[in-house]
Amino acid sequence: MGRVPEMLRRKGDFAALQRSSKSKMHPLLVARYVPNDLGQTRFGLSTGRRVGGAVVRNRVRRRLRSAIRAHAAELAPGWDVLLVARPPSADADYVALEAALLRVLGAARVLQHPQGHARRDGGATAAPASKRADGVA
Repeated sequence: MGRVPEMLRRKGDFAALQRSSKSKMHPLLVARYVPNDLGQTRFGLSTGRRVGGAVVRNRVRRRLRSAIRAHAAELAPGWDVLLVARPPSADADYVALEAALLRVLGAARVLQHPQGHARRDGGATAAPASKRADGVA
């Protein structure tokens, strides 16, 4: 399974991400990310009340944490990432949330081997951002 990424918990860490980060968007998730000097990638999760009630928000967070753990070995070190769940994520199953997570992390280059961005032989396979149909802006 690989290492388990650390979760962001301090208010100052979340504030720094809100203040000076870049973002990648998907219909289910927004990923805000900024490099850190820690040599490890840390994650924060945000599920606002627009996503749903407490039970729904907790389910979305559990699914996202599980997807993060499942792909921990693929994470490039040295990033702080805030994942913001959008309201449609309330109706998404694990597979859809996992796919959205991989899309936004791949687009942000937080994955060491992002899906659809590099082949094993080193050739690039990604289409230009303006021509991509995978939902990532």
